[in-house]
Amino acid sequence: MHVFARGNGRQDIFRGDADRRLYLLLLGQVVVRQRWSCLAYCLMDNHVHLLIETPEPNLASGMQRLHSLYAQTFNKRYGGCGHVFQGRFGAMRVKTDEQLLTVARYIALNPVEAGLCGRPGDWAWSSHAAVIGGGGPEWLDVQRLLSYLRMWGGEPRRRYAEFVQLR
Repeated sequence: MHVFARGNGRQDIFRGDADRRLYLLLLGQVVVRQRWSCLAYCLMDNHVHLLIETPEPNLASGMQRLHSLYAQTFNKRYGGCGHVFQGRFGAMRVKTDEQLLTVARYIALNPVEAGLCGRPGDWAWSSHAAVIGGGGPEWLDVQRLLSYLRMWGGEPRRRYAEFVQLR
């Protein structure tokens, strides 16, 4: 599933690195709790993109937990109240391997297209660098993402890098 959410009124949902770290911490907890595979993520200033596989039909409950916990902490931190996110999250079902790879590419290129960085690996709040170079949070399922590239042959990380760089 390609999952996305935007700030209420298109306002920023991340005002700094501490907010992004909190979101990733909560995302990791939800990924483990819900037994999801998180294949990719990108945190922008006013929205977020996730690529998630859900073996059980629990996307709604997991996202509700993630965004409720985040919004409560965000509002407490900044003295706000009410909605942080603009309505319910959006989700598009990914039906083919090709669609999955296209979504992963879109997520990686999102900060480049927004003019926030020159290359996807320059954006610290994306899973792209972990896919290319290893590392990243334990709950990020890089190997699962790379498994979709094995059909092309060759080294999957190289194939991913080439695919993301295509314009």
